[in-house]
Amino acid sequence: MLTRRAELASLRQVALAALGRYRIAKGRLTFVAHGENTTFRHDGADSSHLVRVHRPDRHGRGVDSVAAIRSELAWLQALRSGTDLAVPEPVVARDGASTVTVDAAGTTRVCSVLRWMDGRIHEASPRPVHLHRLGDAMARLHEHADAWRPPAGFVRIQWDHEAFFGNVMIYGGTPATRCWDLLPEELRARFRAVDVRMVESIPSAGDTGLIHADLHLGNALFNRGAVKLIDFDDCGTGPRLYDLAVALWELRDRPDYPLFRDALLSGYSARRDLDVRYLDDYIALRQVAFDLWYTGTAQVNPAFFARLDRVHRWSLEMLDLLEVP
Repeated sequence: MLTRRAELASLRQVALAALGRYRIAKGRLTFVAHGENTTFRHDGADSSHLVRVHRPDRHGRGVDSVAAIRSELAWLQALRSGTDLAVPEPVVARDGASTVTVDAAGTTRVCSVLRWMDGRIHEASPRPVHLHRLGDAMARLHEHADAWRPPAGFVRIQWDHEAFFGNVMIYGGTPATRCWDLLPEELRARFRAVDVRMVESIPSAGDTGLIHADLHLGNALFNRGAVKLIDFDDCGTGPRLYDLAVALWELRDRPDYPLFRDALLSGYSARRDLDVRYLDDYIALRQVAFDLWYTGTAQVNPAFFARLDRVHRWSLEMLDLLEVP
């Protein structure tokens, strides 16, 4: 197995090879993050871009990665042309395709390029006004999804009960069932209690459609009173309440949580109605999904592995707060 340093060096060569397939002037490539995908910022003379080197099997077992990524980019293009929402702009390659498949440094990866978006992330310094703006943008996102007809061949994750609790997803190269096996026994039992609780809740969710599925404050950029939505890599079809739960999830254990909850719901409900009686159940669902993803990623990423026990403890504390047995 490659060391982290060697793996990042290899993926950097993939990103550089991918850039050669686009009409983008030469510039400086800077590492951004190594999680589900590995991302780099490219700064040229007059523009900046985000280069994404996509992980294989990212979108579920047996899913065509090229089709899934191109479907994500199709939704982004539709949002840009059909709304005033600020979302990333996909850049097409020289041949007109929205993705490229690159063979470099002994590996083959699908890559895509987005124009860089500036703004400030307030994940570590949240205020209720940020949740209000996020709620308004989320409602507009769902409005567009309801009216939009996806193109033929549109493939995205189906965020149903099987995706959350079965063996559909592959996290960091680890099948979901193996991630369940790697959980501490107490945590696995508590997560199965969430599983039982959600058996009926997910299929009976009243408002279901395309969702972002990862729209917390870490994926929102704020600039001069506006909010920009980024990282649609998890987007797919699922309960709209899950989007709201994700936005509130990291704030749920704060003493001032009701302020954030009311702000998000105020921003959302000004445009759309949504039954939020089971919001805490969906926050528990998010905690399960996050911990499983983290557990799988920790098997291939030493930085994640070093924090894995801490994440497991946080999950137990969150379930206690949410009164999950």
